[in-house]
Amino acid sequence: MSAKNVDRLGRFRSITVGFRVSPEENEAINAAVALSGLTKQEYCYRRCLEREITVQGNPKVYKALKEQLGSVLLELKRLGDSGEVTDEMLELIRLITVTLGGMKGDAADE
Repeated sequence: MSAKNVDRLGRFRSITVGFRVSPEENEAINAAVALSGLTKQEYCYRRCLEREITVQGNPKVYKALKEQLGSVLLELKRLGDSGEVTDEMLELIRLITVTLGGMKGDAADE
């Protein structure tokens, strides 16, 4: 039997919450989770409860930033001069900017 899952305040987490998302929403959630440095569970419940998410710079976060910036660059190259940047791409760019600004200690404009 596995150990009980408790939060940092010692409360036992015994209830499971689940929901369905589209493949595109899943990609967006996974990108945000990777950039946060948190587990998906921790990220989701903090967002649902409108709690602050503070990114602590570590190799995992830097790797996620590098991968996300690479995917943004590839997409922008693919689009070329057409200027058809999607709302999802703009949101990803905003999230990367906020993450980098927070890691530098700047107050990021939202």
